Amino acid sequence: MTEWSSRPTAVGECTWFFPGSSDWPDDDLIAAGADLEPSTLVAAYRSGMFPMGLHARDATMGWWSPDPRGILPLDRLRETRSMRQSARKYDVRVDTSFTDVVRGCGNPTRPNGWITPQILEAYVRLHELGWAHSVEVFNREGRLVGGLYGVRINGLFAGESMFHVERDASKVALMGLVQLMRASGMTLLDVQWQTDFLATLGAIAVNRRDYLRLLAKAIIAND
Repeated sequence: MTEWSSRPTAVGECTWFFPGSSDWPDDDLIAAGADLEPSTLVAAYRSGMFPMGLHARDATMGWWSPDPRGILPLDRLRETRSMRQSARKYDVRVDTSFTDVVRGCGNPTRPNGWITPQILEAYVRLHELGWAHSVEVFNREGRLVGGLYGVRINGLFAGESMFHVERDASKVALMGLVQLMRASGMTLLDVQWQTDFLATLGAIAVNRRDYLRLLAKAIIAND
């Protein structure tokens, strides 16, 4: 598996005002509107927020900061025997098929889909600037069968989505991501909400205040 690409290109100052965390509501939804320009996205992630439509495939963007927040401690990933066996038959790569991974995650047949063409375009642009990354899993025939994508800011990786079409492929992508983060000295893997599925892999829930404290440390790491 290759390493991360070179340092990201500067995106400039965000032109939107996001409320400071002391003014955030108790709800997971912090704000609505704005745009998906690179400067807006990077500022949001630095603040502890991420974008998602207010409703499935909604064009109106919501800015979310779940409380509690799902994170996956890098020393708590549960690698099952099945995952390790699957990993031996796959090839894991980084940043070679970003657009295809986002499309796989945004398959319209998946329930509660939120990855719109607008989201795809915005994150491909962020990837081209070196901020968004993918981990891809290929089978022995060279077919993309799983992967994940998200945003890296120094020691933070903000996971956005993952998919698979063959057994354990998304889990193998997660294994690859954790290995890469450890090798890079990164500290925080954000998974947004702790789902039952992610909990089986070692994800935990932390309150918002603790998450923001971890985030502040992560985004200055390796700076």
